[in-house]
Amino acid sequence: MNDRITTHSSLGGLREELRLLAYRAGLPVETRYRLALSAARVAAGELAEGRPVLLETVPPQATARDTGTEPDRLTVRLHLPYASEGPSLDGLPLPAERVPGPAAVWRLPAPAEPAAAGDRDGPAATELLEEELRAAVAGMDELAEDHRQLKHELSETNSGVLALYVQLEERDEQLRQAHGRMLRQLEDALRPAPVAVDGLEMAVHYEPAEKDAPTGGDLYDWFVLPDGTVHITVVDALGHGLTSTRAALNVTHAVRTLALEGHPLESLVGRTDEVLATFDHELMATVQVVRLDPRTGELAMANGSHPPALLVRGGDGTGSLLEARGRGIGFPLPGSEGLLHDRLDPGDLLVLYTDGLTESRRDPREGEQRLIKAACGLRERPIAELPAAIAEEMRTMVLHPDDTVALTVRRSRP
Repeated sequence: MNDRITTHSSLGGLREELRLLAYRAGLPVETRYRLALSAARVAAGELAEGRPVLLETVPPQATARDTGTEPDRLTVRLHLPYASEGPSLDGLPLPAERVPGPAAVWRLPAPAEPAAAGDRDGPAATELLEEELRAAVAGMDELAEDHRQLKHELSETNSGVLALYVQLEERDEQLRQAHGRMLRQLEDALRPAPVAVDGLEMAVHYEPAEKDAPTGGDLYDWFVLPDGTVHITVVDALGHGLTSTRAALNVTHAVRTLALEGHPLESLVGRTDEVLATFDHELMATVQVVRLDPRTGELAMANGSHPPALLVRGGDGTGSLLEARGRGIGFPLPGSEGLLHDRLDPGDLLVLYTDGLTESRRDPREGEQRLIKAACGLRERPIAELPAAIAEEMRTMVLHPDDTVALTVRRSRP
């Protein structure tokens, strides 16, 4: 591994290079995903403004390794050449060293013999991400087991001893905070940032049913296909917590793989069920897949038991539900019964969501009508604020709390 400087204009590309770099250097999995999350947070503001960043990597020096005078260190410098001031480095998952100018530096201990030193290509980015997610989930499971054992041990002691009661409460709070921090890191890795594509404005809002457990079975994925169309997947897996997160992640990964292999849109729901049924017989999930051409506004949608999408016209402000029939993953006779076609004109707004948005009260149909009214009234809000504003309008009275995803796509006006 030699000194290297690369230019990045997207968070996805920056994360992928950092993951592969850390893998080749033999860094621990936890250090790898903390590095990717930290660098992405530092670079996010610049990339959102369309300004590229530079990534400079310096491998461990051979002299240090040979003499043994100091531990080998991999140096990663992130330069923000167009920033007017240095980046904020507070609260990063992996603390960075502040240096003069708009940059951040990480100096990471590296093993004397990197495990992947001879691997020129390394695994695919999705394999590295899955390895990191498995490590994060394993950490969550270990924390949960520690929490369970602590409560069991304390329950066997004298509950009337005030000192032990105070100790339990303090330890419980520490574990909840640690659990929340780890889950938030997992959320950052699971939930991709909006796709940057000319002609479309995109944003998303996620709200968990329980603030102490900020992960669940509501998940989404979006990416650009080789022909330039945008693919969007929205999934709602049965259940709550990490089990449903794993299920939803399996669905989004399977749909992405099948889509990139070129399977027709109308077959994706059924094929995903076939793939996943071989190793998870209990998985049940609703799924909605959308293809949108940013150049023409042409829209195609397949559906598996998922709530209808909402299309709000930018011209007259009217809204209509786009209902495609089909049955979800794990349902009898899964698959979309056909494709729904429509078109987004400049200024039109598409709202995709999970049922937590419309079923917080007793009547889902009433919720859909409230959603139409809310989205039509808020349609001119800046796209970055729009999903959260719609969710806030819809959840003024919640009788049945549930995880919620609200995803908005607006075709840009000339």
